[in-house]
This record gives sequence, structure tokens and C-alpha cells, in this order.
Amino acid sequence: MNTHPNGAHEGRPAEPTSVPDDSGLDVVTGAFSYSGRAIAAALLAESRQVRTLTGHPGRASSDTPLDVRPLNFDDASAMVEAMTGATTLYNTYWVRFAHKGVDHDLAVANSRRLFDAASKAGVQRIVHISITHPSIESPWPYFRGKALVEQALTDTGISHAVLRPAILFGGDGVLINNIAWLLRHLPLFAVGGRGDYRVRPIHVDDLGQLCVAKGAERHDCVMDAVGPERPTFMELIAWVRSAIGSKALIVRVPGPLLPPLSRALGLVLRDVLLTREEYETMHGGLADSDGPTTGPTALSSWLIEHGEGLGRRYANELERHF
Repeated sequence: MNTHPNGAHEGRPAEPTSVPDDSGLDVVTGAFSYSGRAIAAALLAESRQVRTLTGHPGRASSDTPLDVRPLNFDDASAMVEAMTGATTLYNTYWVRFAHKGVDHDLAVANSRRLFDAASKAGVQRIVHISITHPSIESPWPYFRGKALVEQALTDTGISHAVLRPAILFGGDGVLINNIAWLLRHLPLFAVGGRGDYRVRPIHVDDLGQLCVAKGAERHDCVMDAVGPERPTFMELIAWVRSAIGSKALIVRVPGPLLPPLSRALGLVLRDVLLTREEYETMHGGLADSDGPTTGPTALSSWLIEHGEGLGRRYANELERHF
């Protein structure tokens, strides 16, 4: 899923070294992370001033064009102060899976605190990154939590846009890179079930540009953020395999076996490769969409162009976020 569920070799956008003095101010949560980085780059390209609220302020380089503030959900006054004067909040905050006391219930509560602070700060517009097919009735904490956050955003009364991607690629993304890494290093690649469930990936830079476009609007909207292709998961793996020149054999395994296999491999890599929720929801069609294309970059073409560099280094999700 849209992970962050997310290496530099994939084409990270270059950061400008200065910010125009006469530009407007916007706030992006997590601008040193995955989708947040793409949004910040798109805003800077539009000559906006960008302030980031981040849980990793130490990642800022000495010449960053961003105004960096810590993201502390327990300090409401600091969040209000950091967003005062901003026109738009671009929110990418979420957690992919529960870890070390941080779970989806806490992420929902933190999101409510963030939106409340934005309201008190006078933010005029919120662009929020959600997920395809969220539902308050979902048995899956990720999708239920995303739906609850969307409801909390609506309850603020602030003008907003909700964008719902499923799978992201490009930039310093984890998913496609690590699929490539596994195909480079293992003789077999396991696909759960028949592999005929479809996915609708969008390039992270297309998502960033879509966010900025929706930030300039003032009417409320909810839309899927999806690219032009809907490959089956088996097709996606075959595309990656071909792009990197792998000889690994793609094998189908019973669906219930895939999460424990992924968990065992994750223990070796000291990471989380694929959760049961991620597999079950993808298998259930929740990473697909029949909505109109909102990002033009085709994954199949992008893989042909970038295959040589994919999977050269493993991208560890736990090290990035925890």
C-alpha cells in the first residue's frame, strides 16, 4: 500500500537551495519522508515557501530550503504556532503498521490533534493523503483508521481535498525497490494465490503535483490518486523481473502462507516486508481503482527506464521510520 505504506537511486528530486522571499507559506508534514518530499519539491517549484513539521528534524541538510519544525503531537501550542500564517496544510502523516507502541488508533488521535491545531492557526485549506477504499466498517485497522481521519477532517469545516493513492513508485520508494532487491538476491519470488488481483500505482511526483493543484482549489473533493495502468500483481512482478534482468522464478503459493513467509524473511532482514493486512487487502482488490487516471506516468515505462538502478540496495522501512 501507500507506504512510507516507500533508494535515492530511483530519482529523488533535487532540492533548490533558496526560497523566494515573496512566496506564500505552506506546511507539509513529513517533508523528509516519501510523499511529503515530493509535495515539498512541487511546492518549491511553484515558488512557495515551505515549512515542514517532521518527526525527524535531524534529517535536514544545512542548505535545506525548508523551514524545519518538530512535529510534536503533545505540544498543541507549538503546532498552532508552526501553522499560523500558512495558507495550506499538506498532510502525509500516518503509520504503516503498529510498532513500539505506535498504532493506528494513536495515528487517528494524532491526526485529530493536527487538524485541530490547523483550525486554530487559521489554515485555509488542507490536502490530505488517504488510501483507496477506506471504510469505518473495515475489519482492517489501516483502512478503518484512514476513514476515521477523513471523517475528522470533514468535521473541521476547513476547505479540503482528500487524495487516495494505493501504491506509490518512483523517488526513494521502498516497495518497488525491495521487490527488485528480492528478485536480484533470491532464486524464487513467492506470489500469494493466483496473483490476479490488480493494483493501481501512481508515481510519487505525479502525486506531489496533484496535491499542489488541489491545494490551489477551494471546493471540497475526494478522489483516487492513481496512474494509467492496472496490472495484476503477477504482471507487476514480471515487469520488475524483466526490467532488472532477473532470472528468479516467480512461484505461486497458497495465500495464507505468504504473510508468515514474509515475516520470516523480515526477521532475517530486520524489517517488515509485508503484513497480513497488506496482503489480504491487496488480494481483496483494495489496491485497485476504477477511477479516472490522475497521474500520467506509466509504471511499465518507468521500470524500463529505471530498471538498471532498482534493487541495488535494500531499503529498510524500520530504519527509516523508527
